[in-house]
Amino acid sequence: MLRTRVIPLLLLKDLGLVKTTKFKNAKYIGDPINAIKIFNEKEVDELIFLDINASKENRLPSIELINKLATECFMPFCYGGGIRSINIIRDILKSGVEKVAINTYSLENPNFIKEASAVFGSSTIVVSIDVKKNLLGQYKLHSNVGNVNVKNDVVAFAKLMEENGAGELMINSVDADGTMTGYDTKLIKLITSSVNIPVIACGGAGKISDFGLAVSEGGASAVAAGSIFVFHGRHKAVLITYPTREELTEILD
Repeated sequence: MLRTRVIPLLLLKDLGLVKTTKFKNAKYIGDPINAIKIFNEKEVDELIFLDINASKENRLPSIELINKLATECFMPFCYGGGIRSINIIRDILKSGVEKVAINTYSLENPNFIKEASAVFGSSTIVVSIDVKKNLLGQYKLHSNVGNVNVKNDVVAFAKLMEENGAGELMINSVDADGTMTGYDTKLIKLITSSVNIPVIACGGAGKISDFGLAVSEGGASAVAAGSIFVFHGRHKAVLITYPTREELTEILD
């Protein structure tokens, strides 16, 4: 197994898979179960599923859907979207999910991360942090899938989540999302140099070498991506794929 995890990140909307660009213009790309079957065949180490509308719609996660995903998934996976209570986390984990990603509610109620990690263990709790530059080029936190700007300091919030017991942080660049122009390694380095827990880089991967830069320049412990795994060619035809172990080893080991 590679030291650096390379994780397909799959976005859910209305029970289907979508891909966004800068957190907008969600494009339908297929059925999540079919995607899982392909990634099973590719022997992917881990998957992340995020319901991008659950928090925006103030909706609970669909345990029925999560059960279906977990039944098909041969590898560990993390689920996020609409998580706002200990009971919800418990139900999700009972479905066979290994980790939960908490985004919006970690901003609304930072102490919830402390409570959740105390109940389920830090290794189960991933805090997903959406970040967008303002007009001055400063990194600012975003909540509610990038639509509501909050004035919290990014580094201070990352440190607080570590202090509250998060086992891992996932840093999503809103500006880079879906662009396939490379990770914002400056942003990733800003976070990795400030905390001591693993950081997953997310947003912007367009080629395999971008994974290596997120690690070597950004200090990421893992890399997550969407477009590179679901689109093919300059016209972005939908084709779910994953690099070979040899290709990843050449870049990351």
